[in-house]
Amino acid sequence: MSEQEYVETDPERLALLYERFKDVCLVEKEVWKEVFMPRQVMKGAVLTNVHERYEVVIDDPDVEETLELNIPLGGKALAAAIQEYKDHIRFVKK
Repeated sequence: MSEQEYVETDPERLALLYERFKDVCLVEKEVWKEVFMPRQVMKGAVLTNVHERYEVVIDDPDVEETLELNIPLGGKALAAAIQEYKDHIRFVKK
């Protein structure tokens, strides 16, 4: 992992990333390996057009296949599959 990469561990941020991942997969109709989130700003102005890019890393091909199979079943099925296999899904900030 390079200096510019960071694996997200914050529980609140992860919850948002899992939700965003689900939404992107449903729109794209496939497991998508990149998500964008509004930049987190602790103080000062929030620029809504500036996003943080995350690479989605799934460490097991069977998990990726299971997620793929759940996409046509809709948001609830995909959300359940993501929740079930979230230990195999990482978000690496670029």
